[in-house]
Amino acid sequence: MTGNLSLFLLIIWPAAGALLAFWLGRRNKRRRDYFSMLVAFLELALALFVLTEAGQGAVFFRWDSFGGFGLELKSDGLRGIYCVVTSFMWLTTLMFSREYFHHYRNRNRYHFFTLLTLSFTIGVFLSADLVTTFLFFEMMSFTSLVMVINNEKPPAIAAAKLYIFMALGCGLVMLLGIQMLAELMGTVNFDELFTLCSAMADKSSLFLPALLMLVGFGAKAGMFPLHIWLPEAHPVAPAPASALLSGVLTKAGVLGVLAITTNLFYHDGGWGLLILALGTITMVLGAVLGLFTMDLKRILACSSVSQIGFILVGTGMQGLLGHHNALAVRGTFLHMINHSLIKLALFLVAGAININIHELNLNKIRGFGRGKPILHFVFLMGALSIMGIPLSSGYISKTLLHESIVEYIHLLEGLGQSTLFYQGVEWLFLLTGGFTVAYMLKIYLALFWETNEGHQEEFDAFDHHYLRRKSNVALVASAAPLPVLGLLPYQTMNPLADLGQSFMHGHSPDHAVHYFAWINLQGAVYSILIGLLIYFFFVRKVLMGRLPLGEGAGVGAKAGAKAGAGGRQRGYLNRWPQWLDLNQRLYQPLFGRILPGLGHFLAKGIYIAAEKGFDVMLALSVSAGIILAGKVHHLAALSFGGGLALLLTGGLTAGRLIYGITQKGIDDVITQGDQLIRRFFAAVDRAAAAYHEAVSRRVDQHSEFTFSSIPKERKEEYDTWRGINSSLSYSLLLFGIGLLAAMIFLLSRW
Repeated sequence: MTGNLSLFLLIIWPAAGALLAFWLGRRNKRRRDYFSMLVAFLELALALFVLTEAGQGAVFFRWDSFGGFGLELKSDGLRGIYCVVTSFMWLTTLMFSREYFHHYRNRNRYHFFTLLTLSFTIGVFLSADLVTTFLFFEMMSFTSLVMVINNEKPPAIAAAKLYIFMALGCGLVMLLGIQMLAELMGTVNFDELFTLCSAMADKSSLFLPALLMLVGFGAKAGMFPLHIWLPEAHPVAPAPASALLSGVLTKAGVLGVLAITTNLFYHDGGWGLLILALGTITMVLGAVLGLFTMDLKRILACSSVSQIGFILVGTGMQGLLGHHNALAVRGTFLHMINHSLIKLALFLVAGAININIHELNLNKIRGFGRGKPILHFVFLMGALSIMGIPLSSGYISKTLLHESIVEYIHLLEGLGQSTLFYQGVEWLFLLTGGFTVAYMLKIYLALFWETNEGHQEEFDAFDHHYLRRKSNVALVASAAPLPVLGLLPYQTMNPLADLGQSFMHGHSPDHAVHYFAWINLQGAVYSILIGLLIYFFFVRKVLMGRLPLGEGAGVGAKAGAKAGAGGRQRGYLNRWPQWLDLNQRLYQPLFGRILPGLGHFLAKGIYIAAEKGFDVMLALSVSAGIILAGKVHHLAALSFGGGLALLLTGGLTAGRLIYGITQKGIDDVITQGDQLIRRFFAAVDRAAAAYHEAVSRRVDQHSEFTFSSIPKERKEEYDTWRGINSSLSYSLLLFGIGLLAAMIFLLSRW
């Protein structure tokens, strides 16, 4: 190990704390809660210490022998700042979680995996090469899955399956891209890649591996068309987990996109145009979905998609503007920070509402915020900032992003080139800002100004007793940085941008940016006016109307009398056309039926192949592994050569287990699994015959198994196993596809 051990400690401490917190939780839940907060607090203190060191120059850590590839960590301004932001958000959500999870099951599990996720997320932000990034990225995906599935209800299970499908599939694609890049460039270190790629006159060979990596990073960021997990996962996850998923984990994906853009395609207009196009679609789509949505957390999730789009627009403008990209660089980084802090505040407000009335539908929670000044303050700080209202922090970053587009238009005009496309992007930027104003205004007025015709007296009775003191402290702490950043941009946001721009190889603007000059205020004013028009003439006129019977918040004769004719009250309606639901029409059939079906078919084929010639397959895979290990000497060979035999035979065993679960029933799952494990080792020891006889007997014994034969009390358990089968079949299919693609790549390079 060489370098600054503080970087390694930033990763190890939360993981060690997770183990200790789990042990404490088995004995004393109160001590566990406070210990988890202590872990996050010390992590924040250490992150601040590392940031002060990074302010004097980048600091490094390397462990050459780790995992055969080495572990490289680096802290500069952006990485150091995001370690601080991440630790602060974890501390705040853990403070809030004590009350939020008071009536939840599995609290010990939640604390354990939350602290593990903190460890791996910090690892992503500190990674200095793509292999280290991939390692922590995948571990972060698996541990954060538990945060999504926490309540174990069917919607949470469905969202978690979609989440892990995206993580597995896109992770395999990203890994292939990393392998291809390592083969092409001989390194995956970010600094070395920047030096080598900057000297390349023709970067066309980089586009394919970069696109493959963009799939992996873009999925985690929530970039179109890989955004589908985000609106599904956030509403079902606990509010503290949603704040972390939206505010931090999406930024891990953005960091990867930035690393590709600024190291492989530094000042490359073609790549910048691709990211700009994807960012613009993401930005507009998320805002439109948020406008039509009625569930508070789902609106905030769609908003996250939109705000990631704003960040990607800035990322694309960096490539297009080239040496003139100072505003785009600073706007991108500052909007990342703003979005993290904004979503922390807004999701905790949603959590406060859910704690008290266990509802998030706007029609049922309207009026809850009346007479609650702390809740009002926290939500207002987040809402003003995300809308980009002048004197808010979001206004500063959105102004920089908007001005970068305007600056590029002026550059094209000076060169006599067409600006029509980029003028369209600018107006979409302003229009999306208007959509943001409209959907946030919808939430704000519903919560804090409208009245609930059935439950307002009940809501008013909460007064200031709706949260405990520690939760109120967490709420205020989540919103406190936002007005400071917005009111003092020259003293706060400019120094942050100066620190963060080195990661993107940026530089300070040639002249000072006057944030509150009329020329910069115009964009915000246009968006606000557009948003007001959309709210009063579309939201109020089209998205509101008489609610169908039984869907209003009010109940009883008193509510019916207030509601008007027929006992129906006016509220928010779901006007989104079903045929435009991409998740229902495209993604769910693809991920829920077609691919698992193919995976099941693949598993069946492997089962049959293993039954007929397990030892032959083992011998072939061992031979292939030896040949590859001896002939090819690069990163891909390390991934496939030495371990190919284990992977293939493990895949065969997994295929037999998956298919066996569906064919032989619940009661024999453990027995069957045990037999398959023994069969795996027996094949190596040339003892296959006895196992074949045992399997044949079990097939004959259970050949009449049907779903109807399962006792009623076991059907739920069978449904669970059937879901596991679907997930494992899909994972096996992805493994097969990834292995095939990698083999083709290796042979093409041989």
